Amino acid sequence: MGGMPESPEYRLSSPDYQAMVEKLKQARREAGLHQAEVAARLGKPQSYVSKVERAERRIDPPELARFAEVYGREVGWFLAR
Repeated sequence: MGGMPESPEYRLSSPDYQAMVEKLKQARREAGLHQAEVAARLGKPQSYVSKVERAERRIDPPELARFAEVYGREVGWFLAR
């Protein structure tokens, strides 16, 4: 099972990941959406959005792209510091 070690910039606790999570929350608020509304648009349960926003669940690039689409943002906006 070994696999490759997780890269530090993708760890849930890394400053880069935390900055992205803060931008996800900011984008949702600025879009005027509740977590349940975002979840419905993503076809996921509300708990999924909650865990992403609390950095309890890591998202991959395609998932980030779906959030960006829901919020009307470019993916790069979430990654910029």
